[in-house]
Amino acid sequence: MDTPTLPDLAIAAIDRMTGYVQTLGRGPGRGRALTREETRDAFAIMLAGAADPHQIGALLMLLRYRGEGVAEMTGVVEAIRTHSGIEAAPPVAVDLDWPSYGSGKTRGAPWFLLAALALARSGVAVVMHGSNEFSKGIAVADALAALGLPIAEDLAAARAQIARDRFAYLPLAAISPTADDLLNLRRVLGLRSPVNTAGRLLNPLNAPASIDGVFHPPYIDLHLGVAAALDRGRLLVIKGSGGEAERNPLKPLTAHLWDRAAGRSEIALTAVDPGVRLDETKRLGVGDLAAIWRGEIADAGAAATVVGSIAAALLAIGGVRGIDDAAARAAEIWQNRHRG
Repeated sequence: MDTPTLPDLAIAAIDRMTGYVQTLGRGPGRGRALTREETRDAFAIMLAGAADPHQIGALLMLLRYRGEGVAEMTGVVEAIRTHSGIEAAPPVAVDLDWPSYGSGKTRGAPWFLLAALALARSGVAVVMHGSNEFSKGIAVADALAALGLPIAEDLAAARAQIARDRFAYLPLAAISPTADDLLNLRRVLGLRSPVNTAGRLLNPLNAPASIDGVFHPPYIDLHLGVAAALDRGRLLVIKGSGGEAERNPLKPLTAHLWDRAAGRSEIALTAVDPGVRLDETKRLGVGDLAAIWRGEIADAGAAATVVGSIAAALLAIGGVRGIDDAAARAAEIWQNRHRG
């Protein structure tokens, strides 16, 4: 049997993509969702640059229109992790995965970043990753620049920063430039695609625990379902400010937890500080965020937001004795962020 030539392989890939588009788009009563294996193959073809651009747009929007299921989203995550080298990367001692892909119109400064940095100062190793390309708020990259902190150029740099500083930030473009290109098709297509959700679930340094925020509550089940399908350790999902893993200190909240050993559960969180006012906090800029981190100025709303986000992260990691213990430890971590 002759070995397939490169053109033969390219034609075969395009033909498979045609089949996947047909499977999704045949119409009511005839189309169906893709399987995990089919979705993984479709995204592997796209990430390898072997798909026709028309096929890419059609498949992304059909998945969006139909609504991605757990099997499909699991396949997307697996394809990106394999293509980017995450699966083959050497292990690193990291405690918490913290994605940032929110694009909410109401989000301002990324107070959740200060929560992650305070955790790192307390000894918890945190990897943050994402894309704020479509956010109306202040990007994580801009906040890090104001704080004088680096951005990891690739997975190897992130591992080195975790080992040195217990914190690293990886843009999606540093994890997978091709996946970032797919996410940025939102400019052309006008709608978010499955890549936005998949990015949140990448866990690029294979942390045993993750915390994630969503804007639309129906996505909670999707995220937890993918964590279960991938046999992840722990994932805590909240409806967060602007779709980020950030607490609104004025509101009670239900946190949704996946734990490999115990399955799914819910944690009822009371308001962090219902007495604070967030009007001024929402107007604070990136310079104010840096000044608050350094302790040069104070803002009660920002502090309550950060402390609430730290407490949620501690619940994601586990090892705390309930919500009161998490809240007390969070306040202590924020207060002592510059000691030691």
